[in-house]
Amino acid sequence: MKSVLRPLPLFALACAIAAPAVLPLTALQAQEEKPKKVFPPIIKTEITTPAFDLALRADTQTLASLSPKGTENFDFVPAGREAERAANGYNHIGDLHLRVRQPGGEWTDYNSSAMRKQITALAGGKDVIAAADITSSMGDGLPLKVERRWLNEDGVLAMRFTLENTSSQAVEIGVLGMPMVFDNIILDRDLDQAHQQASFVDPYIGRDAGYLQVTRLSGEGPVLLVLPEKGTPLEAYKPIFEKAWAKKDDNFTDLSPRGQVSEGFYDWTVASKGFAEKEWSKAARQWNEPTSITLKPGEHRSYGVRFVTAPSIRKIEDTLVANKRPVAVGIPGYVVPTDQSASLFLKAPSKVKSIESFPEGSLTLTDEASGDGWARYKVKASGWGRARLTLTYADGEKQTVSYYITKPLEQVVGDLGHFTTHQQWFEGKGDPFHRSPAILSYDREENKILTQDERVWVAGMSDEGGAGAWVAAAIKQLDNPDPEEVARIERLVDETVIGTLQIADGEHKGGVKKSIFYYEPEEFPDYYDPQINWKNWTAWNKEHSNDLGRTYNYPHVAIGHWVLYRLARDHADLVKRHDWQFYLKWAYVTTVAMMRDAPYYARFGLMEGDVFLDILKDLEKEGMTKEAANMKRLMTERADIWRSMKYPFGSEMAWDSTGQPEVYAWMDHFGYQPQAEATREVILGYDPTIPSWGYNGNARRYWDFLYGGKVSRIERQIHHYGSALNAVPLFTAYRKNPKDFHLLRVAYGGMMGGITNIDQEGFGSAAFHSYPDMMQWDAITGDYGMGFYGHAITAATYLVDHPQFGWLGFGAKVEQSGKTIQVTPQDSARSRLFIAPAGLWITLESGKIASADYDTETGTVRLSLDPASAITPRARLAFETTTADGRPYATDTGTLERGAYAIDLGTGKTEVTLSPK
Repeated sequence: MKSVLRPLPLFALACAIAAPAVLPLTALQAQEEKPKKVFPPIIKTEITTPAFDLALRADTQTLASLSPKGTENFDFVPAGREAERAANGYNHIGDLHLRVRQPGGEWTDYNSSAMRKQITALAGGKDVIAAADITSSMGDGLPLKVERRWLNEDGVLAMRFTLENTSSQAVEIGVLGMPMVFDNIILDRDLDQAHQQASFVDPYIGRDAGYLQVTRLSGEGPVLLVLPEKGTPLEAYKPIFEKAWAKKDDNFTDLSPRGQVSEGFYDWTVASKGFAEKEWSKAARQWNEPTSITLKPGEHRSYGVRFVTAPSIRKIEDTLVANKRPVAVGIPGYVVPTDQSASLFLKAPSKVKSIESFPEGSLTLTDEASGDGWARYKVKASGWGRARLTLTYADGEKQTVSYYITKPLEQVVGDLGHFTTHQQWFEGKGDPFHRSPAILSYDREENKILTQDERVWVAGMSDEGGAGAWVAAAIKQLDNPDPEEVARIERLVDETVIGTLQIADGEHKGGVKKSIFYYEPEEFPDYYDPQINWKNWTAWNKEHSNDLGRTYNYPHVAIGHWVLYRLARDHADLVKRHDWQFYLKWAYVTTVAMMRDAPYYARFGLMEGDVFLDILKDLEKEGMTKEAANMKRLMTERADIWRSMKYPFGSEMAWDSTGQPEVYAWMDHFGYQPQAEATREVILGYDPTIPSWGYNGNARRYWDFLYGGKVSRIERQIHHYGSALNAVPLFTAYRKNPKDFHLLRVAYGGMMGGITNIDQEGFGSAAFHSYPDMMQWDAITGDYGMGFYGHAITAATYLVDHPQFGWLGFGAKVEQSGKTIQVTPQDSARSRLFIAPAGLWITLESGKIASADYDTETGTVRLSLDPASAITPRARLAFETTTADGRPYATDTGTLERGAYAIDLGTGKTEVTLSPK
């Protein structure tokens, strides 16, 4: 499919990138200063259930308010905007979308919100709160009668539609969608208000076991769960597009604007065949097989959902079990390399009758011992790419679990390193922008390097959309260095980053330009492709591209310097152009330049900002006390600002998931634990654990296809760089408290999600398009490298003794022999290991862990390290106990230097014993 850029409404980034001095408010938010329209009040019926205080509009009986008991100034739906959203064309919970046809006819759409008409109230009955025949509001000619009932059944709020075929012919329903309208609108709210009042929605698109979880931005409970009634599968999750930007024939739209200040609303789609046959690409493989519903003349069926609350995010699965819903827990998640085995734990009110995999044979399940009400299956994968399990229960319900199959992780990482340093390697002799040598963005559809783009940074090696590829290539070398690739990274940093991207001389030494590429037709009249639209604000001129004030570009450059420092310091004869001092000094200089030349956005957390903490620690280890003291002072100034704020997660956007990881890193480092814990909970509010490779650990992001994608639109992105970056603080938090198993599951989902972007040859996509019209990876690399940075610095093996599931290995093969647990790491680094029962965190700055034996009685750990290689003759081993009650460990192997033990490696395995003191 040929991708094209699509026009969208102007919002935050247009202002923020173009003029860094502008406050980080969106263009839409600026409308607050204009006089607002006054709307007549909405007449509502107030209702109380054990879990909710709710209200229904008197005229439409749609949901106007849904507040959980015990909360103040909070509503799951946009109740405060009810009056302004009262007109035709605005969807509410309680509306219905239908696409139907009869034999020989075409699909016809019906929509209860498009042109509302008087509905007919119906008599109540047992448990009925309100009931109405809404057929008149669906549109003329519908061959169905549609009744809707709101119920309070044993204290549980439910909404149910009954559809009856009133015609003399069968009616096929190709689309049945129930709008799920929740308050994700950030417009007119500052960050404190947004975190307290707004919610995000994450779907488990798992058919009869599917559900929605609606979580507050603060991460605080209660959590709203929308559960299916029997026969109401969550088959698809279709966006309800903004009418102004929808396709001409899209009849299921909403007048509320979509943009960075509002992700928009979606349909709980029970039947989707009508979309699959019409709007959706035939190549778009859906989460579930699209189906339709056929009603015979006179036949009626009911479809509906139930609304319950979980007391907290961590109690979602317990609440599902209590409501007799099937629950699936994948360990270590739903991304499975072919050399590893995973586990799937199931708890359901009915036994599993059959299991199918699609593609056939891609997933093989073996029934293992179960207990405590959980069934356990061993999952083995073959092939590559997306796969789906369909579990059919004895009661007839079907549950789907979505997996992603990869090569063994060291091969995946190797593929990425080769692709970025070969297919994406650019040596354009005479390039007028001095980008040579470079690693530039890549178009997978055209299989070519992007030397031009109307968003100049995409071809300019800077900003996220242009730095992604070379950052990925650099950070790949940290644990998996390849001499040929390292030589190219050296050239890139030495000749192009320092030579062109950074200001290397004069007063502003170390400053980073916004882009090397720019648009100056008078300077280069014959260079620019006339097929590209150069009239957008994104086509920065030379002056704009040379601006040093965009803070977000500095971590990318710092990573390049820091990686080469580590490689030069910890490996033999690998880095040849300069010594380690050169690169560490440049990492420091870049940090100082950020605070000097780009202070505005330094007030906020930055993507990959963890690199600054590593640079500070390395300055201290190397005894560079003057530089370390200055850097600590600069970082303390930032941290003290964040410490004074309740939700210190600002950015150039109205809301963002970019800064939380760095905020957590510095709060934790400086001992500001209340702020660190609040940051951790905020991350969990937008970073779920769900039985799907796509949504498990998928930190929310829905606007960056505009700035780093080929198909440029507002869209919930799957495994954008936020997934792996937000895993970083969650791993740290888990190591402090290994009893909080939820943290590990979300973190591992995000970290592993960060490698699904890499295709079979090593191309790394910016993110996956989740909208059902595409369901594929974006065609350009864009800002993917930021996510791979998160994967690379967190790749590790975790050994866990779970109270219900027993011994588990995240990223490893685990075998038990008596009191000994043997761990064979299979993660992409094999240089980090956490033994949760001991709270022991083992890291190698050089060298690889072949295996580890953990003695459960004595706590002794015996490591087996890989043999020496030409570039790694010595291992550098560090270890610490991260839990408050953990015993310290010691070893008598190696020489302690710079905080780690230097251990000479031989031609065979080297054994190292760590013993608790």
